[in-house]
Amino acid sequence: MAEILESEEVLARGVDWLAARDEGLAQVAASGPLPPMRRRPPGFATLLLAIVGQQVSTASAAAIWARLEAAGLTEPAPILAAGEEGLRACGLSRPKIRYALALAGAGIDFDGLAALDDLALIDRLVALPGIGRWTAEIYGTTALGRADLIPAGDLALQEATRLLYGLSERPSEAALRARAAPWAPWRGVAARLLWSHYAREKKREGVT
Repeated sequence: MAEILESEEVLARGVDWLAARDEGLAQVAASGPLPPMRRRPPGFATLLLAIVGQQVSTASAAAIWARLEAAGLTEPAPILAAGEEGLRACGLSRPKIRYALALAGAGIDFDGLAALDDLALIDRLVALPGIGRWTAEIYGTTALGRADLIPAGDLALQEATRLLYGLSERPSEAALRARAAPWAPWRGVAARLLWSHYAREKKREGVT
C-alpha cells in the first residue's frame, strides 16, 4: 500500500522528494507554503460530494452541496426517502439524481474500501453508476489520502500543467498520466502542488 497523507509531515516529505526531481514542481514548492492537505472524512458524504462536483464549477458544486446539507440529504437513508423530487429541489441534474439514488442504495462498505490498494479501489468505485475514474481518484486522494493517486482527468490539473511547463495546450488525461509517471510514489502530492499553482495563477480553486 502506498503512503497515506495523514499529516503535514508526510506531505512535506512528498513535496521535498518531488522538488528534488522536477524543476517545475520545485518552482511551485518554493513559491509558497505547503499546499493544502485537501483531506475530507471518508464515507458516503464525501463520495456524494465528488459526484456533485462532476463537470461543474467549484462554486456551483458548493452551492448545490450547501442546499443538500440544509435539507439533510447527505446520507443514504434521507436521500432514499427524499427521492427524485427532493434531490431535484436541491439543484441536482437528472443524471446526478440517478447516481445519488444508486449510491444511496448500494450499501458500500466504506471501511472495506479503505483497505483496498489503489487499483482495486478505483475498480470497485467505477463499477458504481455515475462514478468514473476522476470521481474515484478524487475520493481516493481526498477521503483516503492516497499519496500516489493523481486525478489526471481533472481540468484544473491539466491547465496547471500547461501553465507550469509552458505547453501550447492542456495535456490530455493520457498525456498527464504519462508526465506524472516519474512522480510516483508521490503523484497525489504533485496533484496538490498543481492545484495550488492553479489557484495562484487563476485566483480560484480548481477542485471541490
